[in-house]
Amino acid sequence: MEAATTTTVPAAAAKTKPILEVADLAVSFANSAGGPRIQAVAGVSMTVHPNQTLAVVGESGCGKSVTAMSTMQLIPRPPGRFDRGSILFEGEDILSYTESQMLKVRGGKIAMIFQEPMTSLNPVYTIGDQIIEAILLHQKVGADEAWKLAVRAMQDVGIPKAEERMRAYPHQFSGGMRQRVMIAMALACQPTLLLADEPTTALDVTIQAQILELLRELQRTRGMGIMLITHNLGVVAENADVVCVMYAGRVVEYARVFELFDNPLHPYTRGLFNSIPLLSTRKHRLTTVEEVVNDPAQFKLAGFAGDLVPWWPDPPKGVRPDVARDRDEYALVQVAPTRWVGCFNSPWVESHASPRPDLDYRREDA
Repeated sequence: MEAATTTTVPAAAAKTKPILEVADLAVSFANSAGGPRIQAVAGVSMTVHPNQTLAVVGESGCGKSVTAMSTMQLIPRPPGRFDRGSILFEGEDILSYTESQMLKVRGGKIAMIFQEPMTSLNPVYTIGDQIIEAILLHQKVGADEAWKLAVRAMQDVGIPKAEERMRAYPHQFSGGMRQRVMIAMALACQPTLLLADEPTTALDVTIQAQILELLRELQRTRGMGIMLITHNLGVVAENADVVCVMYAGRVVEYARVFELFDNPLHPYTRGLFNSIPLLSTRKHRLTTVEEVVNDPAQFKLAGFAGDLVPWWPDPPKGVRPDVARDRDEYALVQVAPTRWVGCFNSPWVESHASPRPDLDYRREDA
């Protein structure tokens, strides 16, 4: 691995205040088998700024969707539970909100696009009725004005004959058009923050490109922050400003998009990149997580001083250092001005406190 170099953050005219600040969030679920609680999210921290796209990547089950659902307070309780941490939205901890307070925020200032539009849309109500319901709930307008706003929202996302199709039902739309309807519903109330959970799942690549370009254009015109949850590193490369890599309920790497792609530091991040098939490289099989874990050479942060060993639930024998006593073995460490890596919480790490991830960065080609 090439030695990492310390990068200098370009001087900015004025640092924006984050829209969303997730700090040390831990979420667990009751175990139906009667065993200990299942820790779905174990100390996640991230931020989203205005007009910024934060991509959250990682394998299925790593805690991406649970983090987003927690931001909307959509985790069923029980069996779910917020064990610790906070989620500050516009400076207020929404985990302390009552359900009535959340109803004013959810779908209004914070909107979400879910993975599968057909299961998110009610099959017995027209498309128009479902968009109008969200508008009437969050905006002080009458029925006629709500109808006009709903039509405009459908036009904004490129649905032809919007007024006519307001009377159609979900099954009368294609998959791509249903996804556009979900975006129209999410954006009808002019949200400050959009949570997009796999917004292009099960869509062909041409429709994916149209949906993502639509989100970028709406972000540019409205200045909203986007948390983009995806498995697709190509989508990340084209759309993200900042990338948060998650594994086993933890943030294992956090960086600006181009820095992450140029020099991934954590073994899991490198494993993700090695698993991408390339036309220029002939591979008989893809790299697996097990192969990454069993390679001690992967557990080095070249170019950094101190006892920095990337954290992994079960590293090779002899790799795990002595962790600080009475502490979680994991710590998210700032290793450069714009890089954070999940490391074992060794005495050296314990003596070098790191701020939580916060990158007020926008890519120049955005």
